[in-house]
Amino acid sequence: MELPKNNFKHAIAAGKQQIGIWCTLPSAYTAEALATCGFDWILFDTEHSPADPVTVLDQLQAVAPYPVSPMVRVASNDAVLIKRILDIGAQSLLVPYVQNRKEAEEAVAAVRYPPAGIRGVAGSTRATRFGKIKNYAKLAADELCLIVQVETRSALDEIEAIAALDGIDGIFIGPADLAASMGFPGEHGHPEVVAAVEDAIKRIRKAGKPAGILTLDRDFAKRCIDIGTVFTAVDVDASLLVRQASALAEEFSGS
Repeated sequence: MELPKNNFKHAIAAGKQQIGIWCTLPSAYTAEALATCGFDWILFDTEHSPADPVTVLDQLQAVAPYPVSPMVRVASNDAVLIKRILDIGAQSLLVPYVQNRKEAEEAVAAVRYPPAGIRGVAGSTRATRFGKIKNYAKLAADELCLIVQVETRSALDEIEAIAALDGIDGIFIGPADLAASMGFPGEHGHPEVVAAVEDAIKRIRKAGKPAGILTLDRDFAKRCIDIGTVFTAVDVDASLLVRQASALAEEFSGS
């Protein structure tokens, strides 16, 4: 059995725009429904949602038949959490709150087997197709995609150092935490925050790495794409559901 190709990894490396959606509802049924919608990638979030490796496993299985690339945001830059998500078959990871090159190095080590890293070896996992992929331990890194999230003012200063690290496949800007770290919590659209995000995207691209972002602002998403994001998430499942359901209820209220 062959190691599955990571279409997302190869697409962003080639500079091909990938449009995604964020999934915070820990439901395989919802994940499968979203997989039919035409997005290039779908992120399963375990940092700011009730999801865990068991619910993510169900979601990975649910979207597997569809032409969408799954990514998982781990809860933190923790080697044990990363190992568990990799073992259930995730090939693309987003690691949050990476502050500097040292923390980026820790993330790289967590996704690689020794001697290049510290990932624990297990032979009968979903990632190995239960032992059916020959030489999985030697080949796995070829199709693993590691994205690190830069989301504070101090972390922005480390972009070039992080980008220069072998094993980092892309850098994601987190506007919400960035806004808070700049003294503007909840103000993603504050001019200083917007300027910082735009500058970060340009610097990531100049450093030779794909840049990514999540924004629910359609105009800003298009602006980010124009500036240089290569993987761009444009909505969140829970937000989309509540927003559209609220609009529908308002439309018919009092009728």
